[in-house]
Amino acid sequence: MEQTSPLILASGSPRRKALLKELGLDFKVVLKEINEDFPDHLKREDVALFIAQKKASVYINEINEGNIVITADTIVCVDDKILNKPAGYQEAFEMLQLLSGRSHEVITAVCISGKDISSCFHVTTTVIFKKLSDAEINNYIIKQQPFDKAGGYGIQEWIGLIGMERIEGSYYNVVGLPVKELYEQLIALNVIKGI
Repeated sequence: MEQTSPLILASGSPRRKALLKELGLDFKVVLKEINEDFPDHLKREDVALFIAQKKASVYINEINEGNIVITADTIVCVDDKILNKPAGYQEAFEMLQLLSGRSHEVITAVCISGKDISSCFHVTTTVIFKKLSDAEINNYIIKQQPFDKAGGYGIQEWIGLIGMERIEGSYYNVVGLPVKELYEQLIALNVIKGI
């Protein structure tokens, strides 16, 4: 696969990094701190887009140097409640209790930014969990420490293996990057040449 520009992944997520590698892209990771606060009035899907765009805005120097920057943000929603990364054990436990035995949505927004490129999109996936016991939740949190994950869980980890009843939409979106849609956008923007 041929790339027309150097790529930067603006994310510390090992899952996003692994997925881009699997896609066959050549990229480097550049990290910058940003405040991920958002206005309260935003709709759920707009929150992820707002944060992904906010992340992109701090990479103007890299963009001006000719790089294409990929930023992303994933949120987990139950009804109208957004579950961010848990602050600690108790919050992670409460989040997983809330997700137990019901469906929730995972929304990932992605921005592709370059000198003459600005494209943002989002993908929504519905995840249905079985009823999780307190012991299962406790075991997962103690062993996996999921404090860097929206909603307090990673679908690819133990809790997903034993708890996910079904999924409607992209699995990789729940992992943190809708790879198929990203691939299609990169081709449409002529950042990569399709095979």
